Amino acid sequence: MVMLGTAIYAFGLHYFLIPNQLMEGGVTGIAILLNYSLDWPLSISTLVLNIPLYFIGWKVLGRSHTGYTIFGSVSLSFFLYLMEKMIEAGWIVPFQTSNDYILAALYAGVTLGAGLGIVFRFGGTTGGVDIIARIASKLRGWSMGQVILTLDIIIIGVSLLYISKEKVLYTLVAVFIASKMIDFIQEGAYAAKAFSIITESGDEIGLQITKEMERGVTIFPAKGAYSGKQKQVLYCVVARHEIRQLKSIVRSIDPLAFIVISEVHDVLGEGFKEE
Repeated sequence: MVMLGTAIYAFGLHYFLIPNQLMEGGVTGIAILLNYSLDWPLSISTLVLNIPLYFIGWKVLGRSHTGYTIFGSVSLSFFLYLMEKMIEAGWIVPFQTSNDYILAALYAGVTLGAGLGIVFRFGGTTGGVDIIARIASKLRGWSMGQVILTLDIIIIGVSLLYISKEKVLYTLVAVFIASKMIDFIQEGAYAAKAFSIITESGDEIGLQITKEMERGVTIFPAKGAYSGKQKQVLYCVVARHEIRQLKSIVRSIDPLAFIVISEVHDVLGEGFKEE
């Protein structure tokens, strides 16, 4: 999945971004500036710029995190190289426009954001500014978001020496769309479901859920306002594909149970993901 994400990201760079002389933040942004000013291949400059950061990250952040970073950035360089060769061979014709840059910016943002979102969603990274931000956070206690934003502003600001102000503004549109896509892939695409079940058979239902689905269940005592009967409220979070199974368990024990299903965009804890 990390390779799929870097492939989509590389496609967005070569198909939408670079042909229209737009920019990107981070180490990729520096590589793009080198491409615009010195005509250096993006695949090589991206990898070369990341190499010093590998060693620093290995020493400061540890082997595990740096291993994922090396895999992600090497994968990105590979797909950038593949795209360069396919464009040279005429197998892919990049989208280039002279009057509709907003379209290029929108699609660049969607593809770049989708690619990075997949990479981040599955624990990977493309290196570069991410390493610098993590080191600054660990050694200085600085916010990773602030470090990344500051470096991106500096890099995009320097790009004014090589591209027009209008292109920089279109770049900001692409960056904004990309950030929203990253959030959607990381959170919105993973929508777990939270079940609130009001029933008089809470203990039995909870036991069956725990036994059949191996999901945790929290039971709250409750009382019906109209009937005055003692009831129980079960709260349980399940993955999307488990919805039908949970409904079936509840209905088989208490057909009259009242069920409320809510969207959950992020879940930390046993059975889901750990921080």
